[in-house]
Amino acid sequence: MDTNTLIIYIACICFLFLFGRIFILPIKSVLKLVLNSILGGVMIGIINAIGGIFNFHLGLNYITAIIAGILGIPGVILLVILRIFLG
Repeated sequence: MDTNTLIIYIACICFLFLFGRIFILPIKSVLKLVLNSILGGVMIGIINAIGGIFNFHLGLNYITAIIAGILGIPGVILLVILRIFLG
């Protein structure tokens, strides 16, 4: 194995490491947003199922989905508090 081949191998390994490092952070944030959205939607569904007994309902629209998706369970709690105080 000559020196040029060794340098090319090392450069390729460094490139792959940097390439993976650049794209792993956005993937993590997208996965976290998806997980928060799923948990928020499930929580709104549970609140609507249980709240139906007490005539309490949270609408699932774009705004509530965005709040639940970005904030997750604390966002759903915020929506419940807003619904109670704003009527």
